[in-house]
Amino acid sequence: MKITDNRIDGGKAFDWGLTSHDYAKYRDIYPKEFYEKIICRNLCTQGQNVLDLGTGTGVLPRNLYRFGANWTGTDISENQIIEAQRLAKAENMDINFKACSAEKLDFPSNSFDVITACQCFWYFDHEALVPKLWNMLKKNGRFLVMCMEWLPFEDKIAGASENLVLKYSPDWSGAGETKKPIEIPKCYFEKFDLVSHDEFDLKVPFTRESWNGRMKACRGIGASLPTEKIKMWEAEHKKLLEKIAPESFEVLHYAAIAELRVKK
Repeated sequence: MKITDNRIDGGKAFDWGLTSHDYAKYRDIYPKEFYEKIICRNLCTQGQNVLDLGTGTGVLPRNLYRFGANWTGTDISENQIIEAQRLAKAENMDINFKACSAEKLDFPSNSFDVITACQCFWYFDHEALVPKLWNMLKKNGRFLVMCMEWLPFEDKIAGASENLVLKYSPDWSGAGETKKPIEIPKCYFEKFDLVSHDEFDLKVPFTRESWNGRMKACRGIGASLPTEKIKMWEAEHKKLLEKIAPESFEVLHYAAIAELRVKK
């Protein structure tokens, strides 16, 4: 499904379904410390009902499944949901996946203990979403917002790869990240309290092949460029990595988490 949003990439259309295969293969990269930050909050654990918004290929529910929560994952892209279902089935995981935009969800009141949004928060229509989240969450329920971004000004490989994405996709607004808290729009504070936030560095391991795949699966390349442009970018990126990166390396990222508690 094509998405056009004037807040993102200057309104250039993108479709995560176009890159679902690469997304499934190369974007399941959150390290152990990332998941520990969730579990240490006693969230997404045994007996809790959890909804993951913008689940993509189900990375979050699949990696936290072993902690015993009952998971539902939703995403606007049907192709992403198909990949999520395939991967969960291969691991014998009982996860309910549904293709639907976050703003159109219709789960009953008090359905969930926790709702998560990882790497997707900036895509939502927040004014429309807030009352739905409040309604779907139980008393004292939590809304957990998360992201992990490479740091192009501090990591030379990330910076060089990002510059090449901008060469082919100059309107891509995913560039230039710096470490900062997740910005929560004011409309959330009518229904939620901010319990805590956390920002921390992570060194994420890659090979040339997996980093190329990770960059290819970003919005500025695989989700928005025509096939011939993607091939040109990939050929140039692989040559770049041969010059600047060893076969195996780490890329400096930061992660951020914001925990909100429902007011009821």
